Amino acid sequence: MPLPENQKRNLRQRGHALKPVVMIGNAGLSEAVLREIDRSLEHHELMKVRLGGADREAKKRLIAAICASCHAELVQSIGHIALIYRKQAPGQAPRPRPRPGERSKRGSGRVRS
Repeated sequence: MPLPENQKRNLRQRGHALKPVVMIGNAGLSEAVLREIDRSLEHHELMKVRLGGADREAKKRLIAAICASCHAELVQSIGHIALIYRKQAPGQAPRPRPRPGERSKRGSGRVRS
């Protein structure tokens, strides 16, 4: 089911600051790459994929194959970057991404006295 335009606008806004999580090179789409995309969508629900070394039609076919195999929706495709969304399963909240410059909640490993 296609996403409504207002939801796409919101997702594009959220995805603007994201960096590509998965990069597809000249080797193309493999099972390992599809597993990694699927795993990333489970954790984040919205992600960017960089598609390198392909012409315009090949990129469209790659994006369609990714969306079909991962049950995801294409939000936006500009140049070599595709923004992909898959709704989280009920009861599973998406993990928040740390803001740039924000420190992790985990300790640094140093003992302070």
